[in-house]
Amino acid sequence: MTYTRRDFLLATLAATAAPGLAFADTTNPADAKFTKLLDDIAEEALHLSPTSATGLGLDKGERAALKSQLEDVSPAGDAAWEAEVKSIQTRLRAIDRQALSADAQIRYDTVAYAAESGIAGLRFPFGGAAAGFNGGTAPFPVTQQDGALTRIPEFLDSQHAIANAADAEAYIERLAAMARVLDQETARIAEQAAKGIMPPDFICRTALGQLQDFRKTAADQQKLVTSITGRTQKQNIAGDWHARALKLVEGSVYPALERQIAAFSKAAAKATNVAGVHRLPDGAAYYEWALRLGTSTTRGAKEIHAIGLEQNKQLQARIDAILKKQGITQGTVGQRLLALSKDPQRFYADNDKGREELIAYCNERVDAVRKLMPQISHLDLKVPLQIKRVPTDIEAGAPLGYMNFASLDGSRPAIYYINLKSTTLWPKSEIATLTAHEGLPGHAWQGAYLAEHHGELPLISSLIGFNAFVEGWALYAEQLVDEFGLYANDPFSQIGYLQAQQFRACRLVVDTGMHAMKWTREQAIRFLVENTGRGQQAMTSEIDRYTVSPGQACGYKMGHNEILRQRERAKAALGGKFDLPGFNDALVSSCGVPLTVLPTVIDRYIAKQQKA
Repeated sequence: MTYTRRDFLLATLAATAAPGLAFADTTNPADAKFTKLLDDIAEEALHLSPTSATGLGLDKGERAALKSQLEDVSPAGDAAWEAEVKSIQTRLRAIDRQALSADAQIRYDTVAYAAESGIAGLRFPFGGAAAGFNGGTAPFPVTQQDGALTRIPEFLDSQHAIANAADAEAYIERLAAMARVLDQETARIAEQAAKGIMPPDFICRTALGQLQDFRKTAADQQKLVTSITGRTQKQNIAGDWHARALKLVEGSVYPALERQIAAFSKAAAKATNVAGVHRLPDGAAYYEWALRLGTSTTRGAKEIHAIGLEQNKQLQARIDAILKKQGITQGTVGQRLLALSKDPQRFYADNDKGREELIAYCNERVDAVRKLMPQISHLDLKVPLQIKRVPTDIEAGAPLGYMNFASLDGSRPAIYYINLKSTTLWPKSEIATLTAHEGLPGHAWQGAYLAEHHGELPLISSLIGFNAFVEGWALYAEQLVDEFGLYANDPFSQIGYLQAQQFRACRLVVDTGMHAMKWTREQAIRFLVENTGRGQQAMTSEIDRYTVSPGQACGYKMGHNEILRQRERAKAALGGKFDLPGFNDALVSSCGVPLTVLPTVIDRYIAKQQKA
């Protein structure tokens, strides 16, 4: 998933009595009090993040007012989040943790970790209390992947449902609010710039280009206008929706965007080419916090860097063996992989037909993995999934692939986005493992568990994301489909899978390299290209992503490593009683805990299996 940067990563999976953890003991008064507290926190979080309510399909009934709102990204909004995380911590301390049932204690530790992480970020002017909940860092308000322009148009089009006039009216109100959000971001750009804080110049160029390209588009061609126009016409919803949306874009959104372009241009004029956040005030401490947030461990940059180097070597050795079996022997592993990546036969045509064929292949891979799922999991999940191209107006700065999880009410399926700015970003051999990561049994499976069991689960579990657990599971999912033979007769796709694993190990090296060891952008790109054999364009996009989301990229391999460590521990403890699908289901239904809490979850799983 990559990901990332989307408000409230809908990634943490909640507890249930089915094969994972029973969330609470209904006969225990302490559990009852704690459950009420979690319900209160969830409602408070939804009101602070109304787009999350829409994404989850919860902007109805008593929460209907949220459907017309966007987040407040002003200092007042920050203050509200600060008050919230401090209040959560205070209220948690009023709960007697020892009186809770064992599984409720795990949820207690999980929420406490999120609150503590948010509070720890308050010392940094570019940190933020909400980070403890959404599990990611974004030190700058506007980048190639952050900000109203990259988020709101696609959100309104794909997540804001329109079934009646009230829904359309709410869309119009959100469109009006977009101008306010743009101005709030602009104020923050100017405030940061006055302190010498802005993205690196190479990020500024990409982001500024996106802002300017958006403004150059005729208002009546903007998705902000065409989405509501097309959908209301299709459903015969009476009203002057096109004219109203057009007036707002021309009269409010575009002027606010012009103000943002002017402020961003002024800040960008003083930007440097230093990639790492070490250049920021208190930057070393900020990165330590970002690593803790991204990995939910206490491991420092030097240790994570060393882990990445070692695992890169191990994975290169496995790739080398397969390449040699294919008669590909000349050069380093990276050189041989890079040579393969330049073979035009290994790509779909770089045109609309090629893009359609690539997405069709993704759907074929999903169907193939569905047949494997009974061997991977005992859960009977439906997992409706849509695969879409990243919108063209944001693809220049967007991640190469990411997931928007399904709504809880079943009104919207999961959407797996793949960046097809150029099909040369995706060799055919790498698409299957990407689809396992974003689709099945990766992120889409995680989200489906939550959506298909939401009536049994505490809502708070949909609002707290732990990057290393979520991305660790998705990377582990890539391994599962290999273990169950998806690539048995497809050595190049197996190379693609191992290359993806190796790529995540290299992320540990370059993220810590840039932010803690003062690597340059060029040095980081060169390391990725030379070691993974991936193309310069794709690796440049990746490095730029890590530049503005410090620590996040380290969560994948660190999470994967810990899941594998816990699997081996469970195997050793259970012997013949170890059941792989049961272990996998315990992970998925584990509440999406920080890695520091995951051993306790597996202790509970082992104990239940031993009693079975």
